[in-house]
Amino acid sequence: MTPFEQPVVGIGQHLLPPLPYPYNALEPVISRNTLLFHHDHHHLSYVEGLNQAELALAEARNTGDFSMVKHWERELSFHGSGHLLHCLYWTNMASPGTGSEQPFTVSQRQIVKAFGSFEGFKNQFSQAAIEVEGSGWAILAWNPAWGRLEILTAEKHQNLTNWGSIPILVLDVWEHAYYLDYQNRRADYVRRWWSLVHWANVERRLLLALPARIPLADGQII
Repeated sequence: MTPFEQPVVGIGQHLLPPLPYPYNALEPVISRNTLLFHHDHHHLSYVEGLNQAELALAEARNTGDFSMVKHWERELSFHGSGHLLHCLYWTNMASPGTGSEQPFTVSQRQIVKAFGSFEGFKNQFSQAAIEVEGSGWAILAWNPAWGRLEILTAEKHQNLTNWGSIPILVLDVWEHAYYLDYQNRRADYVRRWWSLVHWANVERRLLLALPARIPLADGQII
């Protein structure tokens, strides 16, 4: 099956994906209780909110009543972004000590191209995650328009994005992702999280994203 033949998710039919590992697989960095609560409750709420928003907008199209369209479009963006980013977050991680400590070949090459060195990338990504105001994410994304990687932050999932960018590696810094284990010590969580990064997954996502290019003007690719 090619990427263009992937099955389509029906309107209002999104499901909570199972974790790719047991609840205790990320210990001692992320505890079983945190992972269970985060996945089974917080992620599920985004799936349910996304389905509700899609069904409400479908009903609005059927009835022609768009009086609540602003609300439901906002809900669609918030819950949809939360669902997508959490799906990446779970698969971007693996049990401590089971994977590579460094990016794979293509990821390493693109990281050095964009940030000068792996350490430069790691330091910028970590500090971006630590300094996200309130709740949010740090995101390593492939930007098809620039033809290189970039580090973004997002608040409330959908805010402060860069249109067209494809998330490759994400770090959840909403308090529910770490507070049971680290309380207000977000920096400790970010520092220890690096031992969980599943670089094989990052490499696979980057390889899938690399062919994407965006025409910015008059059909020209930049």
